[in-house]
Parts: sequence; structure tokens; C-alpha cells
Amino acid sequence: MARLGSWVKPFPEGIYVAPADAWIDPSQPKPKALVTHGHGDHARGGHGAVWATQETLAIMDCRYGPQPGNPVAYGETVRLGEVEASFVPAGHVLGSAQIVLEHAGERIVVSGDYKRRPDPTCAPFEPIPCDIFVTEATFGLPVFRHPATAGEVDRLLQRLHDNPERCILVGTYALGKAQRLIVELRCRGHHDPIYIHGALERLCELYAGFGVPLGELRPATGVAKDELRGKIVLAPPGALNDRWSRRLPDPITAMASGWMRVRQRARQRNVELPLIVSDHADWDELTATIRELAPREVWITHGREEALKHWCMTHQIKARELNLVGYEDEDD
Repeated sequence: MARLGSWVKPFPEGIYVAPADAWIDPSQPKPKALVTHGHGDHARGGHGAVWATQETLAIMDCRYGPQPGNPVAYGETVRLGEVEASFVPAGHVLGSAQIVLEHAGERIVVSGDYKRRPDPTCAPFEPIPCDIFVTEATFGLPVFRHPATAGEVDRLLQRLHDNPERCILVGTYALGKAQRLIVELRCRGHHDPIYIHGALERLCELYAGFGVPLGELRPATGVAKDELRGKIVLAPPGALNDRWSRRLPDPITAMASGWMRVRQRARQRNVELPLIVSDHADWDELTATIRELAPREVWITHGREEALKHWCMTHQIKARELNLVGYEDEDD
């Protein structure tokens, strides 16, 4: 009798679905690729054909140029060889999807990256019971328990209120985190213009084109210093301490990331205001999701694999590490 899931084979460069002759999130160009979302550690250019949501394909077009794309709507099923594949929301970023594979009476769900808490910029995670759940474990340690997002945003706004002669420079990743933070600020009543680094402009325009209400955004480059006093400026993490940031009016340096739970990471980047805002499931969300789905097996793609595997084994759930390479915290 064949082993459960024997038709799906992990390789260092990705997950190969043999009866479909297709790869999921391959790190190298492949003839056929199914892509969970648009972050650069999951979506690469150069594939012969790509299946992904319309939003993910648009993000890939923005980053890599036109793609040989096949758009798949949430809930739609496509047949690839002997496999039926469908895409359901993952709650990670705009267009992110779990890929549900059905073959030979078995169902395997590949989560990609995901989170369980509300995000006003993307569709929420949809739990799909399955035989095998292929999950990330970016924050797969008990120390990672993310606080409420609203509280972190309120901390940012309070610091802004207390320092009207300064600006707050927030390091935030260009895809997903920047747009989410903008909308979260709007939801907490901040409707002033938000200034953005040029590296964020194209993806903010893309989000707005898909109907995400970002409010008024202005380019931060070339603006008089006095105009930025009492304002929020968003930039990629790499710009926090470079020459670009030196022209800002006495900036309070912040960063929005799940990694801000680790004080050493904040110190390394000279972050004065660490904001724990993550687009990944934390430890409690990872374990609660596994309990909810009740899979026969859990396969762990990347992150803190060993701790999550140990948790599964202590709860009588068979688990294995896939040891994929090239995936990690490009997005958080």
C-alpha cells in the first residue's frame, strides 16, 4: 500500500506534484508552477507557465515583467494531469492562497504563508480539513505570540502625538506589510497624508487598483523637511539607516515586523519603536490551526520546524520536516 501523500514529493527547490507534473512555489524556473503568493521567496520569474490568483499574477508582473499566467479564482478548481487543484484564501497578503490538491482519494493542503487574524487588505484564511497539511513555521516557537494589531498601531499614533516636531519613520516590507499598516492606521482614525519611499509606490498603486482603500499617499522624496514634521513616513527596512533617511526631521525610527518580538533584531536595526505586526501565524495560531484541521500528517516547509514537529508528535500527529531552501522572512 502506497504511503500517504506519496504522489507529492519535497525537493530542496520546492514541492513537486508528480501526477500533475507541476511544482508549488519552486525556487528555480520550472515548466509548470503553482504559486501561493507574490513574495519573492515564493514567487520567482522564469517559469514556463504559472497558476495563481489574479492578484498574485499582477504582483509577479509588477516585479518580474509579464508572466505566462493562468489566473485561478478563489474556490475555482483546475485539473492538472490527474490532480484537481483549487485555491482558497490564506490571509497572508493580497491574493495569497492555500493550494488544495486532490488525487487518489487524498486531500493535501499546501498553506504557503498564512495568518489567522483579521487583515483589511486581503481575504481571511479559510480552513480546509485535509489528510496532510503542509504548513509554514516562520514563528514556530512558543515565544512568538503576537499582540493585538490595534494596540501596536495605537502605540505608533501615541508616539506621533507626543512628538509633533518629529516624524516617525517606519520600516515596512513593500508587499503586504506597507499596505496593511496604512489601512490599519486609517481604521484607527489617522487620515492625514502618509508619506512613502519610492520603493513602495508601485505596489501601493497595485493594491489601490484592486480596491484596497489606502487614502492619501504622498512621495517622501524631495519633500521639505518641515512638511514631514508630525507625519508618518514608510520606507523599506533597508532605508531606515541609509543616506535617504538623514534628510528627515529628527525621525523616530520604527519597524513593523513579527521579528520585533526579538529585542536583538530591533537593536541591530537601531529601532527606537519596535511594532510587532506580523503577516504570519504565531505559535498559538499555528497550533490552533493544526488542531482545527485535524490532519493525519503535518509537513513543515520552513521556519522553526523542529519545535512545531515536536508539538505535533506530543499530540499524536505524525509530522515531518521538508527542509526546503530559499524560504524565510523576506516578507516579515
